[in-house]
Amino acid sequence: MTELLDTEVVKVIVFQLGDKEYAIPVSQVQGIEKTVFITRVPSTVHYVKGVINLRGVVTPIIDLRERFGIHSDVQGEDTRIIIISYADMEVGLIVDAANDVMDLPKNAIEPQPEVVGSLEEEFIAGVAKIDKRLLILLNLEKVLNTLK
Repeated sequence: MTELLDTEVVKVIVFQLGDKEYAIPVSQVQGIEKTVFITRVPSTVHYVKGVINLRGVVTPIIDLRERFGIHSDVQGEDTRIIIISYADMEVGLIVDAANDVMDLPKNAIEPQPEVVGSLEEEFIAGVAKIDKRLLILLNLEKVLNTLK
């Protein structure tokens, strides 16, 4: 039985923000879209870029760079919007690139390290070291808490 627990995996989408790699569970991802025209919504917080009409559903769009305090409006051809479903709402997250889908062994996930003064700290659910990569697992509840 212990062997079974050691091999449990979480399937995650790995994406890029700046020089860091982040991950969210595939179970919460509805799709990955190329960037499209975003309609601005007045009086929203700075990291909510607006809304898009995605297959008939009005979906709010969050710029994760802005949310994490990584200020840059650089959008390249690899920029993507990851559509996630969380707590009965669909939200799009603007990321620099969606890298891959991978199986992450649960035993490779460690609690977040304490980094004093890090703006991202509250958004991190854990970290995983896979080969030479360090993946930061997002706590979507904290990332999205101002939208509820």
